[in-house]
Amino acid sequence: MLFNSLVFRLCLFLPTVLANPYVPKEYHNGRKTCTVYALGSKKDDVPNILDAFSECGNGGTIVFPRGQEYWVAQRLNPVVHDVKIDWRGQWTFSDDLAYWRNNSYTIYFQNHRAGFVLSGSHIRINGHTTDYTHINGNGDVWYTAEAGNTQPGRPMPFVFWNVSDVSVSDFHIKDPQLWSINIMNGTNMMFKNMKANATATQAPYGSNWVQNTDGFDTMDARNVTLDGLWYQGGDDCIAVKPRSYSITVRNIYCHGGNGIAIGSLGQYLEDSSVENVVIDNVDVVRYNEDMHNCAYIKTWMGHLVPQSSYESAGQPRGGGWGNVTNVTFSNFRVQGADGVPSINQDNGNNGSYSGTSKMQVNDIRFVNFTGYLNGKTSKGSVSCSTVHPCYDIYFENIDLKSATNGTENMNGACKYIAQGGVHGLAGSGC
Repeated sequence: MLFNSLVFRLCLFLPTVLANPYVPKEYHNGRKTCTVYALGSKKDDVPNILDAFSECGNGGTIVFPRGQEYWVAQRLNPVVHDVKIDWRGQWTFSDDLAYWRNNSYTIYFQNHRAGFVLSGSHIRINGHTTDYTHINGNGDVWYTAEAGNTQPGRPMPFVFWNVSDVSVSDFHIKDPQLWSINIMNGTNMMFKNMKANATATQAPYGSNWVQNTDGFDTMDARNVTLDGLWYQGGDDCIAVKPRSYSITVRNIYCHGGNGIAIGSLGQYLEDSSVENVVIDNVDVVRYNEDMHNCAYIKTWMGHLVPQSSYESAGQPRGGGWGNVTNVTFSNFRVQGADGVPSINQDNGNNGSYSGTSKMQVNDIRFVNFTGYLNGKTSKGSVSCSTVHPCYDIYFENIDLKSATNGTENMNGACKYIAQGGVHGLAGSGC
């Protein structure tokens, strides 16, 4: 992750003439307050936004008023401390695809990029309501240009990097270019009433042009709570990635996509552990024929395996290690997902390395799953590792029908598990 602190200009212009955009300073309850007004006409608002963060980002308040539409034409990485952000206006990322591909911040993990990175401590963001958009990634321009073949260089619209003591409420991201909200190096964070939706207006029905538009992802994160997310898109609604500890997620609505994922893990030669995760009260609803999974854990092979995708930068990947332990998926209502609750430790396999994952998976619970699948007849699926056979895997009260008017699924499939390691699942290998 190559995030360098930006050097901010410390000048602030007062509102001398209306034609000159400004960031006026005031004091409310002893806090310096900077209110940012948009330039309009697709003029770059980033210099004024950075002025506000520089002037009021340390012990102050920054206001983006409702009705203001800001044009974000440059990458930005403000570093703040003890800041309140009253965010009602809309940031829209520019449609200059070449600029973003060549100038966004590099994220080594999966060869990704970031456009807006927020760093610091004691951060309070209030969006007031998800009825209007706070960040518009202008992603539909990217979706249309790539037509379902995602290319390198899409910038994430909102990344928290190296942060602590953060709360975000009532915030909406529309048409993210890549993952909507990504936490990297974050501790003690609370999110409430979030919304993320990615819609490709030109995509033919049944085609997924919004891959990699995850809703909410964590990595190198500890003590994170998410209470309330409405997601629409074509990838993971939520993905809990390497070195995520004490993650609690509740009250989630996934409209399309891949449901809730733990992973992927073990893609790199490093500890990729995930521990102490609760994901509760989730709706997964098929949309645009792209509801692939409902709840799943995925880890990579135990060897470096040749890869061709841009996410692996064309390099061999796999061989990571660590533990996936004390994870509970509970109270899922499923409508038409392709996949059953599952564990798969063969990610990245080219056909030669099945069962070699170095990740130890244990103490996993799938509890209270109701609804129906898209013609699937298995109750659950577990494929682990001969290196570290998984154990203490529980399926409890899984009442999923094969289809809307189908029969209840009764069987499952298990592979590479410890003897007696899977409970509540009957079928081949279980």
